[in-house]
Amino acid sequence: MTSSTDDTAPGTRRRGRRGGGQDTREALLRAAREVFPVEGYDRATVRTIARRAGVDPAMVNHWFGGKENLFTASVAIPVNPASIVHEFVTGDPDRIGERMVRRFVTVWDEAEGGSFTALLRSITATEEASRMLREFLTTSLFGRLTRELEVDQPQMRAALCGTQMAGLGLMRYVLHLEPLASADRERVVAAIAPTLQRYLTGDIDGVA
Repeated sequence: MTSSTDDTAPGTRRRGRRGGGQDTREALLRAAREVFPVEGYDRATVRTIARRAGVDPAMVNHWFGGKENLFTASVAIPVNPASIVHEFVTGDPDRIGERMVRRFVTVWDEAEGGSFTALLRSITATEEASRMLREFLTTSLFGRLTRELEVDQPQMRAALCGTQMAGLGLMRYVLHLEPLASADRERVVAAIAPTLQRYLTGDIDGVA
């Protein structure tokens, strides 16, 4: 579906074409952070973002390899959805939750929360940040994962997974809620992975 911002987006800045340098990458990131919150991931187009940045659309592929990677970079979360979902679904299907929690806690611990913490802090202040986080969790990451698993109620499962992981990030890295904040990584994995696994592949209707 073509976005209305393709031709007459409010605030679109007309400017000459940029070259292929680092300034092009930064211009694309700035444009992506303007377009994605307004249009959402599905409706935002490479053409729209490139036009907003004043560059050729081919520069999106050159610098980011496509819209999905540009979105991930604009949200500033240091994981690639395609590769990380492949990592999660490879192996024992009953241990996906364990692999997922361990991967995210490892990434966050090494960066002391990193850019994800900044995004979580900003979601209560701006609708743009809230929408970008929702898009990342439910569309790029968990939406993709539930489609790969071919489970029932994929949207509900993706949303439940989002609550679990965003909640973990908020409590461990933003609010520093103890004893969770200082808990050993494997203890966190052991405590949270079973719930995440149920959200992904188990009964979520509460019917015996």
